Amino acid sequence: MLSIIVAIDQNNGIGKDNTMPWHLSDDLRRFKAITMGYTVIMGRNTWLSLPFKPLKGRRNIVISTNMPETDGCEIARSIEEAHNMIAHEEQAFIMGGARIYQQTIDIADELIVTHIHKSFDGIDTYFPAIDPTKWEIKEQSEILFDENSQLEYQYITYSRIK
Repeated sequence: MLSIIVAIDQNNGIGKDNTMPWHLSDDLRRFKAITMGYTVIMGRNTWLSLPFKPLKGRRNIVISTNMPETDGCEIARSIEEAHNMIAHEEQAFIMGGARIYQQTIDIADELIVTHIHKSFDGIDTYFPAIDPTKWEIKEQSEILFDENSQLEYQYITYSRIK
């Protein structure tokens, strides 16, 4: 199964200046718990934005046409090459950025989305619109509240409509 995992604001914003414009500790713990032991696939900018590289306990694949071989990750030169690299795995996760999400949303089986109930100023990268004719809600949490950031958010998992 190929899953996309992402946190988005009310306008589908995902980033500002190659960083996330919010901090939700619970969401970061959830991301780690969900992806641990599996392959994570990301673009070069997402790789470069990671505070600690590689993400430990996971196979890290970076999609880039011009990134040199780098310790801690495997390089795929295209979405197709990355997809072939995980062909025999039961689960892998696409974790960004915007261009990678755009190129993989039509081949993903599942979307694991943290919906943040706020819009942020200065957003410069976006997640594609979630088309309700292609995706249905499989499960969702109640609306949660983070004391530190004062943000409301909700976890929703979508399945591709067959």
